[in-house]
Amino acid sequence: MASLFRAVLVTDPAAGTVSHTATRPENPHMTDYDTFGGVYPAMCTPFHDDGSIDFETLRADARRLESAGVDGLVPMGSTGESATVSHDEHVDVIGAVADAVDIPVIGGSGSNNTSEALSLSRRAADVGADALLLISPYYNKPEQEGLFDHYTTIADEIDVPQIVYNVPSRTGRNIEPGTVARLADHENIRGYKAAGGDLNRVSEIVERTREAEFDVLSGNDGETLPILSVGGTGCISVAANVEPGRMDDLVWAALDGDYATAREYHHELGPLFRALFWETNPIPVKAAMGIRGHMPDTVRPPLTDLREENREGLADVLADLEPVEAR
Repeated sequence: MASLFRAVLVTDPAAGTVSHTATRPENPHMTDYDTFGGVYPAMCTPFHDDGSIDFETLRADARRLESAGVDGLVPMGSTGESATVSHDEHVDVIGAVADAVDIPVIGGSGSNNTSEALSLSRRAADVGADALLLISPYYNKPEQEGLFDHYTTIADEIDVPQIVYNVPSRTGRNIEPGTVARLADHENIRGYKAAGGDLNRVSEIVERTREAEFDVLSGNDGETLPILSVGGTGCISVAANVEPGRMDDLVWAALDGDYATAREYHHELGPLFRALFWETNPIPVKAAMGIRGHMPDTVRPPLTDLREENREGLADVLADLEPVEAR
């Protein structure tokens, strides 16, 4: 499997700058550093009508996203409905995606139980995950020292790059900038996924980790451009499941310093960013994937189908986005 993460900023169009009309060269932004840059879709998990995982569609979707030019894939995050799969299913999904593509795979493997997260992380790495995404412990709301110990315990044991994931709306606890700065000193903790909605906090984290081999990634699509502007390196994206080409163009325009172009894509995609959170993620994006014909829109309980009025509005948003050819 691939182990390439650090992206190179390309400013010469002949060398691979991406636009809607250009043909993107093979992996133009990748070199041999084990860190993160670019667009990483937080993948959906397709289910059959009986609720079992549709592995054939999962593999096909991974290959579709790879063909669209994304920089890596993230199976088994919140968008992948990790909360309602068994541990064996969880590992099987990560393994299936890793086997299907030649781009980096960042496997979601977090838990609010440190020993469980360690076990799941080890199994994810064993089936081919190139890196790990670790949500902070939820519900039990550990103090900052507990968060530090949780992450360093896993990083001490699992020798692959790891991303700390801060999403206080789901966990009830922020990972404070000082804690992130301490974690960034660990050789295996190489990134931070920001989904807290506080740009000042993200900016401080960038400031305090600039000397480390450490990347800050947006975890909210609507905040991707602002986070890139203060030193972020990419995004783990829900919208990239539906619009991988446009998300790729937005991020790489910004990373190449072309903020005028990046703003155009940001505003073009704004209605989609908002629509994908009209209801709890991943309900709307699953519906969008169904509308686009990428996979069934089945979700596992206790999630429910997108309400009909929202489905109609989402279909209108998608219809307004003209298709972009795969890279």
